[in-house]
Amino acid sequence: MKRKLDEIEYESMKLTRDEEKIIEQAFKQKDWNEIKSHDSWVIFRVMSEFVNGFDRLARMGPCVSIFGSARTRPGEKYYDVAEEIAADLVKEGYGVITGGGPGIMEAGNKGASRENGVSVGLNIKLPHEQSHNPFIDPEKLIDFDYFFVRKVMFVRYSQGFIVLPGGFGTLDELFEALTLIQTKKIGRFPIVLVGREYWQGLVDWLKSRVYEMHGNIDEEDFDLFHIVDESREAVEIIDEFYTKYLLTPNF
Repeated sequence: MKRKLDEIEYESMKLTRDEEKIIEQAFKQKDWNEIKSHDSWVIFRVMSEFVNGFDRLARMGPCVSIFGSARTRPGEKYYDVAEEIAADLVKEGYGVITGGGPGIMEAGNKGASRENGVSVGLNIKLPHEQSHNPFIDPEKLIDFDYFFVRKVMFVRYSQGFIVLPGGFGTLDELFEALTLIQTKKIGRFPIVLVGREYWQGLVDWLKSRVYEMHGNIDEEDFDLFHIVDESREAVEIIDEFYTKYLLTPNF
């Protein structure tokens, strides 16, 4: 078996030296003092991120999170759509939360800043891809080392989620919100997918494979989100949801 594997070139599995070090570290035998010392510091770092996030965000009014790709460039269709959605949200009295980086995130913060609204950036520290954009309110820029802490902040302090086209990170954030709502761990806040041509294939797969073929979700779960094409439609869904429950934003 090993001989056969050796004969095959796995180009996609070639690792950089930094990636190899991370894997080697996972297999390294550690004594108890090493484990206790390292893990204790990790706990304190995680706690500090939670405390800082809770302290900085707890006093905010109602906000909507905008998710989407960091790779979308200014002038591209969904960059402009995200900017318009954020501007419209601010006009309706909501603040805007993004992941703080470039692309769709930048567009969201730019639209909020353009209308003098609350513009929050939950920036994740990455080695090569992301630095924060210039359209975030300085006092509302928070940096994170840990994705899971950052996702808690998104969910805890958002009263709605608008999801534009994106990659693995966007999908992770989308399914995190869907899972927490489905399992009733958070309130049933509105989730809006923007761009039918982008999202319809995923929804079709969820229906044909995940629901119909395997029964791994319920038919009612498709009511947890909406798909729209126009920026105004996305904002109307958020606004109609809160009007129904006699709630109004207070910015």
